[in-house]
Amino acid sequence: MGNFPGGSAYAMAKDIAEGYLLVTERTFVRLAVAELDQLGFEIDRALRDVRGAQPALEDLAAIQQRNRKIQRLTAALSMLRGYRLRSRRGRAGGGGA
Repeated sequence: MGNFPGGSAYAMAKDIAEGYLLVTERTFVRLAVAELDQLGFEIDRALRDVRGAQPALEDLAAIQQRNRKIQRLTAALSMLRGYRLRSRRGRAGGGGA
């Protein structure tokens, strides 16, 4: 098992969607590159699942809940991608001027 809160990347993505886990860049520090890839895949999959579930147009509470999940997952995926770019640049850099 990896270093994922909840035990797996799938469970971590679900916790992010539900709002049980707040993601910051420090969340990704203890994860290896392969684990970050796996988490990105699972967040993307959870995002597709949430977008695929269409509540009734009259159910405003369900629509708001769905939109919050989409917002949390999109923000986490964006933060993950930004972290990957910065960490790759930091390791590959050598010297400045």
